[in-house]
Amino acid sequence: MFKIKMKELFDSFIARAKDLLTWNHLFKLIGVLVILFAMWIIYRLILRRVKKIPVEKMTPQRSMIIRKIINYAFFIIVAMYILSLFGMKLSAIWGAVGIGGVVLAFAAQTSVSNVISGFFVLAEKSLKVGDFITVGNESGIVDDIGLLSIKIHTLDNQMVRIPNSAIINTNLKNTSFFPKRRMTIACSISYEDDLSLALETLKKAPELCPAVLQDPAPAVWIENFGASGVNLTLAIWFDAANFLDAKNQAFIAIKRVFDEAKIEIPYNKIDVKMYEKQ
Repeated sequence: MFKIKMKELFDSFIARAKDLLTWNHLFKLIGVLVILFAMWIIYRLILRRVKKIPVEKMTPQRSMIIRKIINYAFFIIVAMYILSLFGMKLSAIWGAVGIGGVVLAFAAQTSVSNVISGFFVLAEKSLKVGDFITVGNESGIVDDIGLLSIKIHTLDNQMVRIPNSAIINTNLKNTSFFPKRRMTIACSISYEDDLSLALETLKKAPELCPAVLQDPAPAVWIENFGASGVNLTLAIWFDAANFLDAKNQAFIAIKRVFDEAKIEIPYNKIDVKMYEKQ
């Protein structure tokens, strides 16, 4: 009985396959493949055209977003075309999409907010891939700018995803936005040292630092009188990419010029007295 059933199923499958394997169906299949191939060619040409747009006309992050939109549009069009081949009417599909869109809009208000915020982030041009930013308590280098969020990696190489709505609703600090940055370094001198000499000596420190810019010129001023010394401030400018070099060179130079001028940098001292036990 089982063998008879299997034979009937096999014969039915063969008969259906013979009905499908006709020249008419073959030509239709070839036509569908040609249309899909043409869609793919147009899709690739559009992507290539977007990639060739100069950086002066379109920033890398905006190009990335446009490529993602093109990708989504291509797959949606292909899916709708394939569904139409199986007899589904496009009007019904669009109606389902419209109803589903309303439902999704209510069910995923956060995602919609992030997408809208993403367009505001792009329009403001407040950040780009490679910038060092701080949003809330998170700081890192921007790796990707998407429609829903941006991805950064922290200085200890951890990936952090920040929703676009958080960037719009929170203060964003972009350390890399301008090509030049300023750093202020606090240092102290002893009350016994000459203040005028200390200021003139401190002005020499930036000249010993290759990473420090001379235009804008460095500045030196007296900050206040501290508990253990007079507090001075040195302000230096540098290229954003040379942050660590400028900082290290400045500290080394300050110590060097103060030592050469015999100017004391005060620090806490502990006096230890030894008493001989009687």
